[in-house]
Parts: sequence; C-alpha cells; structure tokens
Amino acid sequence: MIASLALILLAQLVGEAIARGAHAPIPGPVIGMGLMFGFLLLRDSGRLGLPRCLPKPLTDGTLENTARGLLLNLSLMFVPAGVGVVGRLDLLRAQGVKLAIVLVVSTALSLLVTVLVFRAVAARVERPGPDGEP
Repeated sequence: MIASLALILLAQLVGEAIARGAHAPIPGPVIGMGLMFGFLLLRDSGRLGLPRCLPKPLTDGTLENTARGLLLNLSLMFVPAGVGVVGRLDLLRAQGVKLAIVLVVSTALSLLVTVLVFRAVAARVERPGPDGEP
C-alpha cells in the first residue's frame, strides 16, 4: 500500500512540477492523472518489460485497491471546506444572494458550453457514408 500511495502522490507531484515549471494552464493534478494513466497503459501493455521491473504492490492490484480506498473516503476532503463556510456564516448572510446567482449562472454556462462542445465534436466525428447516411 505504501508503494501504491507513493506512486499516486509522486504522479501528482510531478504533474504539479510540470504545470508550474511550464506555466501550463492545466492544473498539476490533472497532468499527474494523465501521467498515471500513461503509466498504467505501459504497465498493462506488457511492453518494455515494465511489469517485471516493478515492485509487486504496483502489479498485483494493490495500486487499484489503494486508489479505490482513496475514492471511498473522498467525501472527507470536503469537510474543511464545509467548516470554512460555517465559520463565515456572516459573509454568507451578507453575500448569499450574490453567491447563489453566481453559482446558478456559472453552472448554466458550464452546461451550455459542454453541450456546444459535444455537438461540435459529434458533428466532426460523424462522417456521412457514401449514400449520405452517417
């Protein structure tokens, strides 16, 4: 479990270093997730003899079990944010309506942009066949 957790945290650390070093507009943990995905693809493809040179916890399913355990307890990560909100109820009372409006508008805009991007990608991916059918 220690090796698995170390690999997960190392991927996040390397992703953060790349994001900050390259001044990338992508968050470091997202880059780290891509690195972890690449590692898992290499590990599971069997190329380069990678599974033979890795420690057993990274090849016997312990990595997946560790990640699953972290995901099961992900809700605990929101406790500090909730405590922060409760600690600033006066600010929430004074600016609550504005915050609610911003949340609703930003959610609606996010959904709208998602739909537009999906439709644009779907239109590019769908190529009509010889008889005009997709």
